[in-house]
Amino acid sequence: MEFFQSLIPYLSPVLISAYVVAILVVIVLIMLDNRSPLKSISWILVLLLLPVIGVVFYVFFGQNLRKEKIIARKGLKNLDLLHSIAHSQSNIISQNGCEAYTGDDDNLKLMQLLLSNSSSIITMGNKVKVLNNGQVTFEAIIEALSVAKHFIHMEYYIFANDEIGRKLVNLLKKKAKEGVEVRVIVDDVGSWELNNSFFSDLEKNNIEVYSFLKVRFPTFTSKVNYRNHRKIVVVDGEVGFLGGINVADRYITGDKRYGIWRDIHLKVEGDAVNALQSVFLTDWYFVSQKDIAEPSYFPPKHPDGDHLVQIVSSGPDTDYPAIMMGIFQSISSAKKYVYIATPYFMPSECVLMAIKAAALGGVDVRILIPEKSDAYFTKLCTMSYIQELQEANVKIFFYTKGFLHSKMMVVDDRVCTIGTANMDFRSFEQNFEVNAFLYDEEIARDVRLDFEEDQKDAYLVEYDMWMKRSRKQKAKESFARLFSPLL
Repeated sequence: MEFFQSLIPYLSPVLISAYVVAILVVIVLIMLDNRSPLKSISWILVLLLLPVIGVVFYVFFGQNLRKEKIIARKGLKNLDLLHSIAHSQSNIISQNGCEAYTGDDDNLKLMQLLLSNSSSIITMGNKVKVLNNGQVTFEAIIEALSVAKHFIHMEYYIFANDEIGRKLVNLLKKKAKEGVEVRVIVDDVGSWELNNSFFSDLEKNNIEVYSFLKVRFPTFTSKVNYRNHRKIVVVDGEVGFLGGINVADRYITGDKRYGIWRDIHLKVEGDAVNALQSVFLTDWYFVSQKDIAEPSYFPPKHPDGDHLVQIVSSGPDTDYPAIMMGIFQSISSAKKYVYIATPYFMPSECVLMAIKAAALGGVDVRILIPEKSDAYFTKLCTMSYIQELQEANVKIFFYTKGFLHSKMMVVDDRVCTIGTANMDFRSFEQNFEVNAFLYDEEIARDVRLDFEEDQKDAYLVEYDMWMKRSRKQKAKESFARLFSPLL
């Protein structure tokens, strides 16, 4: 005992020296990673200002896995075909434009971008329906599931074991007994509350179910920051759903703290379903190591409508932040208006600059965010952007009817995007996300009208009122802003 006590005076300097060396090594690794200077500086500040805890945060949340491609796509049967189609479509647009599209040239540029950065093929002859709340969304999903004959593919960030969750599970078990193939993916962090009995119950009923990137120490702890935020349902390859609505009662009934959860979803029929299917099957290959991209999962389509759609996925498995690039291009090309609804607003520098440049150039830019937030620190970050946006003529509205969870943007009645991506760093760079870009005047106009209806349940944040915030409040927002690239 005396021997160990005699080591204490020498042990402390050794530990301190070792920690300093560890900090320096991590800082060098951050610099060599060639991230954006803003993100690098943010992580260095975390390491310097939060001793020990900063290193732990970096191990869990800071490593850049985009280069590592944590989902290996090589060998997937459907990807070579998608890349081939995308390359062909890109060449056609470059030379002759898109034969099925006679609209704005700016949309053609956006199509070309999404073809190039993520092989997001242009699908034609689609039928699209905007589902404006949780009630109508789950009614439509249940209706589609009830008539499934061949397969059901389902992927959610949050799958709650509540009333709507159990209702869907019972329906899935019923369809499995009828011989329908049922496959389910849930995110391990988003659906953290699901216990082993939930999974074993599904498996006993011939339903294949997997958690995405399980967080179990020490396995995958470095990947806890990379979550599957997608919400996808594909039924028989004929109908698909995507958007912001998770499986949870609050999207239907709201909750006591926030009131209603305002959100938006899409139902698609046509070739866009095949594109959505490709996203699911890529994720399925990762979680199960089963490549099932057979032709039977991509049945031939007959045109059900006349809507052009690009299904765009992005995440640590892609070379580019495709959805962010699409949003940037859409805003940069705006001539009349840009309307954005998002629960969290912590944009990348390029998107922030595009928004301010558009507004300063005379474009009517409106951003709708919730007055109440389910994440305090994130809310502070969002608030830190409001003053500079107001000074650039951007109109900020606080939604007061409940919690605004919608993720949508509409530009000039010519293009809109609806999906799972929030307007923040996490969705742009870290999460696995999927959005639909819709090139249709009728849909864009309807989405704009929906935005304007939501705006009636919001109030404009006046500049003079906003500037009256206390110094303490402004300081908290500024401090939170330092960490916005990391959230």
